[in-house]
Amino acid sequence: MKSILIKSIKYSLFFFAMLSGFSWAKAQSKPAEHVVLISIDGFRPDFYLEEKWPAPNLQSMAKEGARSLGVTGVFPSVTYPSHTTVITGFPPAKHGIYYNAPFEPEGQTGKWYWETELIQVPTLWHAVREAGMTSASFLWPVSVNAPIDYNIPEYWSLENGGRIEPMRDMETPKGLMAEMELQVLGKMNEKTFNGDYLNREDRTGEMAGYVLETYKPNLTTIHLIAADHFQHSEGREGPMVYKSIAAIDRAIGKIMEAADRAGIMDKTTFIITGDHGFVNTHSSISPNIWLVEAGLMEDSKDRGNWKAAFHTSGASAFLHLKDKNDQETAMKVEKILADLPASIKKLFRVVDREELDRIGADPNAVLALAPIQGISFSGSSSGAILKPARGGTHGYFPDFDEIETGFIAWGSGIRENIEIQEMGLVDVASVVKYLLDLSIELPESNLYPGIKK
Repeated sequence: MKSILIKSIKYSLFFFAMLSGFSWAKAQSKPAEHVVLISIDGFRPDFYLEEKWPAPNLQSMAKEGARSLGVTGVFPSVTYPSHTTVITGFPPAKHGIYYNAPFEPEGQTGKWYWETELIQVPTLWHAVREAGMTSASFLWPVSVNAPIDYNIPEYWSLENGGRIEPMRDMETPKGLMAEMELQVLGKMNEKTFNGDYLNREDRTGEMAGYVLETYKPNLTTIHLIAADHFQHSEGREGPMVYKSIAAIDRAIGKIMEAADRAGIMDKTTFIITGDHGFVNTHSSISPNIWLVEAGLMEDSKDRGNWKAAFHTSGASAFLHLKDKNDQETAMKVEKILADLPASIKKLFRVVDREELDRIGADPNAVLALAPIQGISFSGSSSGAILKPARGGTHGYFPDFDEIETGFIAWGSGIRENIEIQEMGLVDVASVVKYLLDLSIELPESNLYPGIKK
């Protein structure tokens, strides 16, 4: 009897060891245990391809890992649609985040696409949770209520523009902000976390670094904004743009150090990407003035008794109809555009519905106006048609180099010194899927096998 019991215990231990070994082997089969996905708003490839930019971390990762010479974005090439493409692998027509702010028929209230429930396809965050892994996110667009374990979403008050308390209200888990304030940040307020100053990048890097080191999430998504902010105000080569790149690089360095302190650097992959490039502007066009003059809308905040309106998003403008079946009004707008003086018509092109479908833009728009470089569209419905503009902007049709964004992948599971001449923003999701071995369908996203280690 004793002999049978001993054999039974031995067999049990054997099968337990086999099962444990299988689980361990399965866990180790992923190319990476941790992925840090960092989006630099307004990220341009020259930030890591040209040594004049103060970005030693970015430049060394680009040289040592995989890098792209240019990443083709979505239309319009603005922040919220682009970030949702990164996190889903789909263009706006499929994921449902068409602009930064939704077109509101009764007039724009100032709200943006904040809530993840508005995304119409699964996200990488969903896939991570379904795989039994954990995630963290810091200031990522459209992340309110997302299935994220440690989440500080991008969100602000429509009443006063404040961000700290609204983010605290939407955080997951409750008390995460207070914990980070105690452990690493110090008390947060509108001065110590402010996009007008580079301290915001420091705080964001410290948040992500603390959570990565303390809780070791499998996927961390981070949104850094300073390069976008200062390119808007100063253009592509402004003095604060250089300083912003240094601050962003420093924030990335903080996160890298956190991974090193946590002892997970050899199992971690850093992906650095963005949402769009930037174009210097000198003039803007206000197409809604044409509609006011034609009696198709009124010069008022709620558009009055309107039939057609242009919704501007970055540099471009998208035509919406109050009645989507109102072909008479659509034809009137097309005639207005066709009858414009040649001096104005040469400043933009009309993107018809067929082309909007091909690029995956808002299915509700009748057409769009895509300006040439240097020109942007304004939502104004009064004043001069053509007005002066300054600084830089984005939102252009993504068919030229300056509006492209960048991509770097470095670390576990990534081959060394690989150059990708051209890729799409939709392709970033496939890299994350490969690294974490996620079960998510990405039919419009390519994984280039040449980057796999």
